[in-house]
Amino acid sequence: MAEIDPHWAWEPYKPSSESPWDLRKVGHLYRRAGFSAKWTELEAGVKAGPDETIDLLLKGGPGEESFESLRRSLAKSAILSNDDQQLRAGWLYWMLYSRHPLREKLTLFWHNHFATSNSKVQNVSFMLGQYELMQRYALGSFRDLLDQMSKDPAMMVWLDTRESKKGKPNENYAREVMELFSLGIGHYTEKDIREAARAFTGWDIDDGKAVFDPNQHDDTEKTVLGRKGKWQGEDIIRICLEQKSCPSFIAGKLFRFLISESIPAAPELLEPLADRFRKSDYDFGMLVETMLRSNLFFSPAAYRTRIKSPVEFVLGIVRPLEGRIGTPALATSLQSLGQDLFHPPSVKGWDDGPAWLNGQTLLLRQNLALALTSTEENRLSRGADPAALVEKLGKQSDQELVDFFLRLFYQDDVPSESRTRLLEYQKKAHGQAKPKHWTDKDAADQRVRTLCHLVLTLPEFQLA
Repeated sequence: MAEIDPHWAWEPYKPSSESPWDLRKVGHLYRRAGFSAKWTELEAGVKAGPDETIDLLLKGGPGEESFESLRRSLAKSAILSNDDQQLRAGWLYWMLYSRHPLREKLTLFWHNHFATSNSKVQNVSFMLGQYELMQRYALGSFRDLLDQMSKDPAMMVWLDTRESKKGKPNENYAREVMELFSLGIGHYTEKDIREAARAFTGWDIDDGKAVFDPNQHDDTEKTVLGRKGKWQGEDIIRICLEQKSCPSFIAGKLFRFLISESIPAAPELLEPLADRFRKSDYDFGMLVETMLRSNLFFSPAAYRTRIKSPVEFVLGIVRPLEGRIGTPALATSLQSLGQDLFHPPSVKGWDDGPAWLNGQTLLLRQNLALALTSTEENRLSRGADPAALVEKLGKQSDQELVDFFLRLFYQDDVPSESRTRLLEYQKKAHGQAKPKHWTDKDAADQRVRTLCHLVLTLPEFQLA
């Protein structure tokens, strides 16, 4: 791969004859900054242009306030029942129908960054509180998020902060705040961890909130990352944020999430981003906006270079089809695909990229795509009907149907051979026998659903 000029990479993208603003770029933007686009969003995005479309994603659409009221109601129900499955289903519902999909997408990013599992926490209220913390700062201050995460009840249980007392410090949180949350491996020592652990002593949970007991805190001097003082937890956070490696580490993780898993995140490429991030006092929203508006984001080098996570794969079917489906069953299906929300496999979170795909998960993805586009009696298919969508949009002929689904899911970016095979299937399908009780419309609708499923089994659909 040719070396990328950092100055060019982070300059705002401007449409040109060589790189026009078109359906493909709108689809790319919605796959990365949300959970794929509806047809109306694709059309509106092309007309609006890049600046206005990105503004909409950054700010969220109209009606978010009333949606938040519904979200709080669903959250309250999950807390009262302490129902783990209801919590998973609730978040999927919010991701699907929120007027601010970018915020939910970045909350998913933070969930994998501060990976905390209810398998140990065993408290839906705590897990929901952590979700709300991450959502609140999804486009806000990383400094504030990191500081508040150290006092988050779910995190305190997950990494044993509440067990850390004067004379018996627990090193778990001190280690992960450096290794996974702010600096990355190689930018601290074991002594730094031991010293920092003493700074986090004295915290416990009372009535669902973090409380500090000075009698259980080690108030002696500690030396952490070269800084000496009678440090407390918030001092350790500040010292970590002062390290040169911190802004580069966070920018690199976001780079792999929003831009590419295959482009090397070279230090010279990330340095301009890291420098802006540091000078903005860790304004994460600024970092996100810089990436989304950049030349590199809209370049061929970044296009379809990320493997979809299970959540992206599933919601990338339901949202474009404008489905209204039961998210509890969807949450269960995601478990089989390897992404069990609120249950990451370890403190390191999920392994992404190629780790999402193997022979078994590919088969499960195809089967799930079939369930989502079928009308058979199952909990997944109700309300996500390709036939209903094309009827609403007035698509009828074989050519129209094939073109529509390829534009909806791929923005026409598939090999010509794939289009030819789909057209051949659609023409042959007219001659297939149908059950005696089916009407001509029943048969036509079934051809549409099968066509849609075939479109979703193309290999390009695995890429975001």
